Amino acid sequence: MRVAVTDIKHEAPPPTRSTKRWWTLPVVSLAQLMVVLDATIVNIALPSAQETLGMTDTDRHWVITAYALAFGGLLLVGGRVCSAIGHRRAFSIGLAGFALASALGGAADNAGTLFAARAGQGVFAALLAPAALSLLILTFTDGRERGKAFGVFAGVGAGGAALGVVAGGLLTEYANWRWCLYINIPMTAITLLGVPLILRDHPGGSLRNLDVPGVLLSAAGLVSLVYGFTQAEPHGWGDPTVLALLIGGVLLLALFVLVEARTRHPLLPLRILLHRVRGTAFVSVCLMFAAMFGFYLFVSYYTQTILGYSPVKAGMTLLVNAVSTTVGAMLIAGKLHRRVAPNVLIAGSLLSSAAGMLILTQLEVDSSNVFPVYLTPSMILTGIGLGCLLATATNMATVQLDPAEAGVASAAYNTVQQVGAAFGTALLNSIATSVTTSYLKDHGNGTDAVNTGTVQGYTVALWVAFGILVGGALLVGLLSRGGQRTPRPEEVVEATG
Repeated sequence: MRVAVTDIKHEAPPPTRSTKRWWTLPVVSLAQLMVVLDATIVNIALPSAQETLGMTDTDRHWVITAYALAFGGLLLVGGRVCSAIGHRRAFSIGLAGFALASALGGAADNAGTLFAARAGQGVFAALLAPAALSLLILTFTDGRERGKAFGVFAGVGAGGAALGVVAGGLLTEYANWRWCLYINIPMTAITLLGVPLILRDHPGGSLRNLDVPGVLLSAAGLVSLVYGFTQAEPHGWGDPTVLALLIGGVLLLALFVLVEARTRHPLLPLRILLHRVRGTAFVSVCLMFAAMFGFYLFVSYYTQTILGYSPVKAGMTLLVNAVSTTVGAMLIAGKLHRRVAPNVLIAGSLLSSAAGMLILTQLEVDSSNVFPVYLTPSMILTGIGLGCLLATATNMATVQLDPAEAGVASAAYNTVQQVGAAFGTALLNSIATSVTTSYLKDHGNGTDAVNTGTVQGYTVALWVAFGILVGGALLVGLLSRGGQRTPRPEEVVEATG
C-alpha cells in the first residue's frame, strides 16, 4: 500500500483553478449517496424478498452482510487499484460494475443469486468509494474549498443510511422490492453522464507489489468471524465448528497484523491505525456502525411484523432518524466543533445513540402509543448521535497526516465503517434469533408466543447494542488520556484542509 501512497504523490494534479472543478462535487456525491443507500435500502424490503426467495431467518442477514463485508474487506485493495489505473477511470469502472451487479440482484430468482449480487455490489463499491474520495482530494487543493466539498460529502454519508431505509419502503410499497436494486441503474446512468465533467487525472504506479498475503489473510479472517456469528444461532455458541470459525478468524487477523508489520509494501501501514487520535475515530465509527445497522434491521422488522406497518409506513418512521442524522452532522456538530473537544463530542454522540437504544429496550409486545412514546425519541437520539459522530470522526480520521497519506487513511476509515456494519448485523441478528428460538421452545409456537418471543429477541439484541455504545464512549475516554495530545477543535478542522 505504500506504493499507492507514493503514486498519488507523483500524479499530475488537475488544474484546480478551473471553474469546471465544482462539477466534480455533485457527481462524486451522487455516487457516494448510491453506495451509502445500498447499505440499508434493502432493510425494509427484506421481509418481502425473504418471502419471495424462500430465505431462512438465519440466512436473511447475508443480503446486508454480503455487501458490507465485500465492501469493507476490499476497500484497501480498491484504493491501490485506483492509483494504478487512474481515479477517474476507476470511478467509471466502479459505476458500471455496480449497476450490473444491481441488475443481477434485482432479477434474482433465488437467495444465492441475490447474495452473490450484493457481494458484487460491494466489490465494485470498494473501487468506487476510494476513487470518489481521491477525486475530491485531487480536485480541491485549497483548504477552504476542500472543507466545503468534504462537508457536503460527509452530509451525504451521514443521512444516506437512514434515507436508504425510507427509499426502500417507498419502492417496496409502490413498485416491488426488486426496485431497491434496480434503482441503481438510472442513478448510475446520471452519474456516468457527469464523468466527462470531472477533471482528468493520470494513472500512476502498478499492481506488481500488491500485498497478496495481506489481502488473503484479512479477507479470510473477516469472513471466518462473520460466518461464525451466523452459525452460532442454529448450532450454539459452544459448537466446535462455531468456536473454530471465531478463533480462526481472530488468529488470521492477528497474523495479518504481523505480516503488515514486516512487509515492505503493506496493504495497510500500521502507523495509520496506531495514531491515537485517528485510532479513536476508527474505533468509535466501527462501534457506532455495529450498533446502528442492527438497530435499522430490528426497527424494520418490528414495525412491519409486530405493529403491522406497511413498508412505506415503516420507511417513513425512519425518516425521523434520517432528518435527525442530517441535523446532527450539519448543524449540531457544525456549531460545537470549534467549542468542544473532538473526543468529548464523539463520546457524547455514542451516549446519545445509546440513550435511543435504551428507550426501545423498554418495548413490550402490547406497548401502546409506540410511535410517539418509543420510536420518535429513539429515532431522534440515535440520529443526532450518528450525525455528530460522523461529522467529527471524519475530520479526526485525517488529522496530523502527511497529504500523501490521506488516501490510505480515508480507505481505512471507510473499511472500519463497513466491517462494523457487517459484524454488528451478523452478531445482533444471531443474538435476537437465538433468544426468540429459546423462548419458543419453552412457550410453544402460538401467535402470542411468537410475537412475545420476537420482541424479546429484539430487546435483548438492543441491550447488547446499548452496551457496545456505552463501552465505546468509555473507550474513547481512555484513548484520550495521556499519550498524544488530542488536538484542539480548530486544529482538527485545519488539518483536514
